[in-house]
Amino acid sequence: MVLRMIIGLGLTVAAFALAGQRLWWLKRLAFTGQPAPERVDYAKDHLGIDLKTQLTEVIGQRKLLKWSVPGAAHAATFWGFIVLLLTIIEAYGSLFQRTFSIPGIGQWAAIGFIEDLFAVGVLAGIITFTVIRIRNNPHKEGRASRFFGSHTRAAWVVLAMISAVIVTLLIYRGAQENTGVFPYEHDGAWPFASWVVGKWLHPLGYGVNSVLEVVFILAQLGVIMAFLVVVFYSKHLHIFLAGLNVLFSRRPDALGPLEPMRSAGKVLDFEEADPDTDVFGIGKVEDLTWKGMLDLGTCTECGRCQSQCPAWVTGKPLSPKQLILDLRDHAFAKAPYLLADADGRVGLSEAVLAEAERPLVGPMSENGVIDPEVIWACTNCGACVNECPVDIEHIDHINGMRRHQVLIESAFPQEATTMLNNLERRGNPWGMAEDKRLEWITELDFEVPVLDGKIPDDVEYLYWVGCAGALEDRAKKATKAIAELLNVAGVKFAVLGPMEACTGDPARRLGNEFVFNMLAQQNIETLNDAGVAKSTGKKVIASCPHCFNTISREYPQLGGNYEVVHHTQLLAKLVADGKLTPVNPVEEKITYHDPCFLGRHNKVYTPPREIIDAVPGTQAEEMHRCKGRGFCCGAGGARMWLEERTGKRINEERIDEALALDPDTVSTACPYCMVMLGDAVNAKKAAGQAKPTLEVIDVAQLLVRSIRLREGASEAAEGTGTAEGAGA
Repeated sequence: MVLRMIIGLGLTVAAFALAGQRLWWLKRLAFTGQPAPERVDYAKDHLGIDLKTQLTEVIGQRKLLKWSVPGAAHAATFWGFIVLLLTIIEAYGSLFQRTFSIPGIGQWAAIGFIEDLFAVGVLAGIITFTVIRIRNNPHKEGRASRFFGSHTRAAWVVLAMISAVIVTLLIYRGAQENTGVFPYEHDGAWPFASWVVGKWLHPLGYGVNSVLEVVFILAQLGVIMAFLVVVFYSKHLHIFLAGLNVLFSRRPDALGPLEPMRSAGKVLDFEEADPDTDVFGIGKVEDLTWKGMLDLGTCTECGRCQSQCPAWVTGKPLSPKQLILDLRDHAFAKAPYLLADADGRVGLSEAVLAEAERPLVGPMSENGVIDPEVIWACTNCGACVNECPVDIEHIDHINGMRRHQVLIESAFPQEATTMLNNLERRGNPWGMAEDKRLEWITELDFEVPVLDGKIPDDVEYLYWVGCAGALEDRAKKATKAIAELLNVAGVKFAVLGPMEACTGDPARRLGNEFVFNMLAQQNIETLNDAGVAKSTGKKVIASCPHCFNTISREYPQLGGNYEVVHHTQLLAKLVADGKLTPVNPVEEKITYHDPCFLGRHNKVYTPPREIIDAVPGTQAEEMHRCKGRGFCCGAGGARMWLEERTGKRINEERIDEALALDPDTVSTACPYCMVMLGDAVNAKKAAGQAKPTLEVIDVAQLLVRSIRLREGASEAAEGTGTAEGAGA
């Protein structure tokens, strides 16, 4: 007894010393990052939400279970280890007393059964993981494997260690069955797995089983302690960090608005900020906040983000997973430099000093950590954030690096220069004159009020048309259809016309926070002067999901608070209330494309589908990638104004998925999507790969075709949305 006590406790002390040393090192490294007081304040102020999130996402494994088979396997393993904490207590107790049982519950048949059930569940999970990894072997599948780029050898080691934990557990419990010291020996076959193993070992006799009992109790503790150390030195660090990362992650998620730029934990004031002393975006790995550092350590390398990323799927160098791993590897390699003081850095090795000098963003020729093409390939679609089971905030990190490249390095795709200049000089990405914003109104046969001052008391809605909706030919057809429907429904609305400017979304998503702030403050002043602040009870209609997201969720960061509805939400309500009644059948097969900034970023999935379903004759069919897993059109993240030179075009990938359904119409609810998908359809038509009648339209255009309009209705009802237009 004394010897096994010494061995067991010695292993424990050694393991805890190694793990504790590593944990302290990781904590110090994390806090070399920027402070993030807003994360701590939010967690303190929303304890109820935090508890619910921990129960659903961490304990409940909500995100993991979206992928049924691997999710169930992980849940079985995770829950198994929680339950098997009881067996660890029993193993330690056995070091001191062979007949040890947990006081109170240690001899209940149900406990023995549950322990064995979850032990078998863990083994089943490990077998499932093994099959999944063999079938998705990156050495055979290449980029198609979600494990491409992951540390696969370490994963196999961990799977082997988890298996060893369960095997040693069942062997020592089976041996205890035969030596008469098993806590549940009077419960028959309730601890069924231990009972079966005991039957296998019984022929070996009491003496051998006594030896097996001791050896495998120590082996059990040895494997667990070794696993503890391995966890702190491997990707399985997420076992201990996931709960923390989820606790301090953005709520409801890291989608929708981008975070404002901060330095030393405070929001930057551009009038006072100094690039020499303040942090502008992420230019060095230590410019990440401690929450960003926590993201790096929490990555499980599961590759779910990678498998859903439109850039990766279409052959581009951006893998959200690999981005996080490259940052993590760099942070770990640079750690001695970050953790040393000025005197200590003098004696560091050349390798560490060289790592410290690496540019965070730079081409391979400059030994950059992240290639520039990686950060500029991102569409900000949010698929990575949506899929990540541990709430890593990929978009925030990518846009942080973009901000530094644009504002400090002036290094960004050359073609974006024109767009930024147009935003500054003309207030729209195309550089068109202000009076062009009113041209669509002249094509209607009814009057649309244009505000010149405050909105009248009897007008409930301000229609924010947006740059594309006012200036791009295909999007203008959707704008006219929306106006026509509002007019038919008797909804009183007005527009800003030339007083409207770009919301700043393209500038912000590109990384030019300065231009975004300039445009946002200008628009906030305009909207407040128009009398549509949230406190007035007036509402803003936005037909562009990017405008919808920016005005409703980003302008509050600058003091602009408005009640904003997307046009599909309002139109669906008007149909439901009987103010719009679709009558004319539209005998077409229709597939709906979810705009990322309407769907994933703002969770508006149902209203557009309700509109389609309300139109008589339509046959709606979903693409495989839809709703939360919808596939991007390729325009977000300012990609609308950037060239796509590598791999397959994202919009063509999406249209290929639509063409597999042989639809008559591809419908959407975003002007960006209309342009991108319309371009792809035109390319397919030119190549003879799509039928000539295939069209891309907004759901409002579909609805207006079915509404019985008065004589002389506008051409909006007939717009197909596939003609060439400005900015295509």
